[in-house]
Amino acid sequence: MKFYIKTYGCQMNLRDSDSAAALLIEHGFTPAEGEADADLVILNTCSVRDQAERKAIGKLGFLGKLKRERPWMIFGIMGCMAQSRGTELLKSIRHLDFAIGTDQIHRIPEIVEQIAAKHEKTASFDRASAETPGIDSHRFDGAESPHSAFVSIMRGCSRYCSYCIVPFVRGPERSRPMDSILAECRTLAAHGVPEIFLLGQNVSAYGLDNTAPPPDDAPSPFGELLKGIAAIDGVRRIRFTSPHPAYFTQALIDAFTQTDKVCKYVHLPLQSGSDRILKLMNRPYDTAKYLSITDRLRAAAPGISFSTDVIVGFPTETEADFQATRALMDRVGFDNAFIFKYSPRKGTRSAQMPDDVPQEVKEERNQILLADLERRAEAANKKLVGQTFELLVEGPSKRNSARWSGRTETFKQAVFTPDPAHPVQCGDFVRVKIVRSTATTLYGELIPAEKTN
Repeated sequence: MKFYIKTYGCQMNLRDSDSAAALLIEHGFTPAEGEADADLVILNTCSVRDQAERKAIGKLGFLGKLKRERPWMIFGIMGCMAQSRGTELLKSIRHLDFAIGTDQIHRIPEIVEQIAAKHEKTASFDRASAETPGIDSHRFDGAESPHSAFVSIMRGCSRYCSYCIVPFVRGPERSRPMDSILAECRTLAAHGVPEIFLLGQNVSAYGLDNTAPPPDDAPSPFGELLKGIAAIDGVRRIRFTSPHPAYFTQALIDAFTQTDKVCKYVHLPLQSGSDRILKLMNRPYDTAKYLSITDRLRAAAPGISFSTDVIVGFPTETEADFQATRALMDRVGFDNAFIFKYSPRKGTRSAQMPDDVPQEVKEERNQILLADLERRAEAANKKLVGQTFELLVEGPSKRNSARWSGRTETFKQAVFTPDPAHPVQCGDFVRVKIVRSTATTLYGELIPAEKTN
């Protein structure tokens, strides 16, 4: 049976899709190029924003045409929307055969085989431990880029930010045993994967499941995990997302800045630059704490790059609140930011608050922050022209296949023209001298003699 998985949402969903694909292949299933070539189609869904749910539901409706043309096909959903709305969707969408929750990925092969035999709709939403079967499964069949691999180190979140649906659909925090994570990373390194990307809804709380934010002088289990992975031969780069500012202790800062393999880039969600709004969001830090973290990281790791998440138009957000966010973003100097217009999510605390910021005001504030971001990024990248950086090669550029693309240690995308006399491939480390830049991309010249692997 041929399968196709379409993924919506975050890196956690991408990792879950990869685990599901690996498990299906282990059970004799074959990957398909697209849904039209598949016998089994799975949508890995997201509930963080209403638009993501609408896209997935719209896609499910479109797939009904395939069911009419190919009645033997099996359709399923997994992920956050499946966890929250799976039962409802199974009843309302005739051609939907199964829905599984965020902790039931390991059951997909079994469920599909049951449906193929009995043609009965199936649902599975039970919670499981962090060490669910298959969480460490990866594809090594050449179909996916081998240069970087996601590793889930924990499941769920216990922060209950007032706007966020994640704790309800992914459950409470559950950390995997460190030995299991290290074993997975050693396996990846043995297969030639040089970059490990650690994932969790709150990675900085790894090993501190369901506890209040620790004091700044507390030990950091996550910092110890970073050190453990850095000691593995073959691992050359370590990335992670997303840490919570309230769990970014001095011990974690020390582990981050003193471990050479940990890339000097941090995605540190801010959400708002207004202390009043942060309190309404149930974010257990203030702007002074946030700036203390970024200042200490920048002092210990000059050249470090920051990105963030920001919500505009949260209930009661005033112009003064918005300007505080704008000022803090300039103060930190984020290289990138994911800026979202607030929309209420059913079941969250903020959904009970009045959504009182007009849509046109949300849109205006969104555009202002995006313009600020572009201005800052363009100026920051311009300063890098003339410098030389090591890139991890990711493959041909999406916009121009004659060029190749890679990432710097600080997660900046750089494009270069390959040298036929010194061919490169995905996973190589090369050095590139930057000759020009835009707000989003660096353009450079390959230095063949300094290829580093």
